[in-house]
Amino acid sequence: MKAVTWQGRRDIRVDDVPDPRIIEGDDIIVEITSTGLCGSDLHLYEVLTGFMTPGDVVGHEPMGVVTEVGPAVRELSVGDRVVVPFNVSCGTCWMCRHHLHSQCETTQNHDKGTGASLFGYSSLYGQIPGGQAEYLRVPFGNELPIKVPHGPTDDRFLFLSDVLPTAWQALQYADPDPESTVLVLGAGPIGDMASRFALDAGHRVISVDREPERLDRVRQRGAETIDLESGKVAEQVRDLTDGRGADAVIDAVGMEAHGSPIVEGMTKLLAMTPGAVNRPVMQAAGVDRMAALHTAFDSVRRGGTVSIAGVYGGAMDPFPMMQLFDKQVSIRMGQANVRAWTDDLMPFLENDEDPLGVDSFATHHLPLSEAPEAYKSFQEKSDGMVKVVFKP
Repeated sequence: MKAVTWQGRRDIRVDDVPDPRIIEGDDIIVEITSTGLCGSDLHLYEVLTGFMTPGDVVGHEPMGVVTEVGPAVRELSVGDRVVVPFNVSCGTCWMCRHHLHSQCETTQNHDKGTGASLFGYSSLYGQIPGGQAEYLRVPFGNELPIKVPHGPTDDRFLFLSDVLPTAWQALQYADPDPESTVLVLGAGPIGDMASRFALDAGHRVISVDREPERLDRVRQRGAETIDLESGKVAEQVRDLTDGRGADAVIDAVGMEAHGSPIVEGMTKLLAMTPGAVNRPVMQAAGVDRMAALHTAFDSVRRGGTVSIAGVYGGAMDPFPMMQLFDKQVSIRMGQANVRAWTDDLMPFLENDEDPLGVDSFATHHLPLSEAPEAYKSFQEKSDGMVKVVFKP
């Protein structure tokens, strides 16, 4: 089959790889009809290269049609349409039963000290073949896949794999009151969707980004906007909130934040060193760019909450503990527990009025063969690219 593979730093290719096959009794094989390109994939493209192996199949936002089921699969049949969450979670362990699917005890990576395995996301998270491919083996066929109806286009349901639950969890973790002002840092796919959820719930939303096209998108949905390039974001937020700051802040940026040129240079240098050298440094040293987090901490009001949805790797140093303690800031973060939120999200998608605008959320639909160019354009934020959906 054709699949998108990682071959090196900034080297993504579409190759022929072996077809997946049933291994465990509750496995299913899914023919992929749509699969997303996520901002987190860019971390593998350049930053987390020490945890990648040439030939790794990437991608973690797939959906499609079941073509084969293992003998122990009871909940699905050939021909069913499913969305595949990015967490590889069993659904039955203690963590999954407590709605912590990103910490699934069955697929935790004890040798790396990380949580549940993820599709297409490096040796840090299980080195499981990903979903930017023509076919995908999906374990835990009775618990993991989300069965969706035939009829609407793929875009109606595709974002259940990652974007919707990640944005929804970010808002739940921010825990805003009905009258709260929610500040969303980053207007990429997750920040955009988090803004939509907050607006749908009746909150005042302020969105921050540096890309005009992204700011236009959230502004059209009803958010107020701040151009990052205008500087002094926290001061502008306080000016808009009677001097207090935002009640809740969602950091939807993560390690893609623009920060110190020195740290950015160190990150790129580490990405070019052999994996055996850079892996320990990436996990233990303070190599993340913290501009978004510092902005979040500065912009939140005293007694407010910061919800971190953007992905960070490595250590954070220094951390403004005095500021956080003095301001009495609550912080919550983590990978989305996709399956925990399915029941909350389906009503948005079953509504023919499409209140979240998922049918038009993707800016680009491309054949899988154009993946290398898409990765490059997405990293450069060129061509108005916000969300890419590949059609294998």
